[in-house]
Amino acid sequence: MAAISEHLELRAGLLAVDLAPDIGGSIARFRIDGIDVMRPLSDANRGAGNVLGVASFPMIPFANRIGSNAFTFEGRRNDFAANNPPEIYHVHGTAWHRPWSAEQAGPGSAVLTLEVADPSSYSYRAEQRFILTDTGLELITRVSNTGERRMPFGFGHHPWFDRDADTTLQFGATSFHLNEPEGMIGQRVSLPPEVSFNTAAPLPIYWRCSDYGGWDGSATLRFPGRGAGITMKGDTPYKHVMFYADPALNVFCVEPQTNASGAFNRPEGFGDREDGVIVLAPGESTEGTRTRAKRWKEREEGESSGRKKDEARAKGGEEQGRSGRSSGDGPP
Repeated sequence: MAAISEHLELRAGLLAVDLAPDIGGSIARFRIDGIDVMRPLSDANRGAGNVLGVASFPMIPFANRIGSNAFTFEGRRNDFAANNPPEIYHVHGTAWHRPWSAEQAGPGSAVLTLEVADPSSYSYRAEQRFILTDTGLELITRVSNTGERRMPFGFGHHPWFDRDADTTLQFGATSFHLNEPEGMIGQRVSLPPEVSFNTAAPLPIYWRCSDYGGWDGSATLRFPGRGAGITMKGDTPYKHVMFYADPALNVFCVEPQTNASGAFNRPEGFGDREDGVIVLAPGESTEGTRTRAKRWKEREEGESSGRKKDEARAKGGEEQGRSGRSSGDGPP
């Protein structure tokens, strides 16, 4: 029988993953050979049950904000309550604020589940399957529509990373969504070169909360000072990456997600393939996300030309991660 668990530990070789099912079904910590590659959940945040302090949490049944806390789908209005005060909008769905159950748990694997029944809005079952080996972490997320009507779905993952002075980021994308007031994301445009990460670059010195579309399915983060790096990979369902960075803070976010931010509020959002909304009939499911990790051992690799370029750019300014598959498939 499934039970709520406060803490699960997965271990394989040099990799260590701690899960917090009771805090939004989240990853509490991810280490490679003792090095934290995501911001770890502190004891204080653990005691307070603060989901905003975890290493990563799931975004289900959609990613990012719902404008005006409502959207209309197939003639029916769906209303939501703001869920992250003092923010005025509902953000990231309902799964991150609920305790998950541990269906299975072992030394190197775990299955977390969540069931939500809301006849006025979303009824769904979500599953996260974690498989840790000595070469990486695989995370498969599955979402099923358990309601009585068709509904639009999306999902994603919201990892938090400690920001180092020499951190670099690289991912390919083809489009960019313009920002609107109050944290909303709007019109899609071709990717402006000045905000591109198509080649590795240091984190920006100004505030950013941006949705990148046409993601090529790979995002590489390097932390030379730690001798570590992560590549997050995602297949076709993962069309978007949300990037958040505030130079006043010591953290940043790179969030793979299936749906574009704001897609549920755009007239064309449900039918626009690039916006990535997944419509599920009752009983249908969507599935995705694989995450793998690898540490770059900088001393063993030596001073490669690629590394020199990355370090030079950082001074101037492999978890191989998310891969998904589909069966139908800013920070707060």
